[in-house]
Amino acid sequence: MGKRKKSSRKPAAASAARRRQPLDTTFTCLFCNHDTSVTVRIDRKAGIAQLVCRVCDQRYQSKVNHLTEPVDIYSEWIDAADAAQKESQGHRRLTASSSRPAPAAPPSIDSDED
Repeated sequence: MGKRKKSSRKPAAASAARRRQPLDTTFTCLFCNHDTSVTVRIDRKAGIAQLVCRVCDQRYQSKVNHLTEPVDIYSEWIDAADAAQKESQGHRRLTASSSRPAPAAPPSIDSDED
């Protein structure tokens, strides 16, 4: 006797679960806070990515490889902006604040005391 044939059924809803959600390509600007004003252009042949805000014209440029996505460049921009802000705050603290009191004025010599 022969075996029964299995019915070839495709898994239901398995293809929808495997679909990847596309990553964002436009972002919010850190400086002017406009939504979807920052765009990222990736030139893989040259190995360079450019990030530009259409409103405030902020720019950032970075090196890329074959795995780099626009969200990676945006993340690098955020990190670079934070590092620049920390560096400028650290530099200001060293020069602007002083723990030493201001030098006292020298005592005036008056001829009236004699």
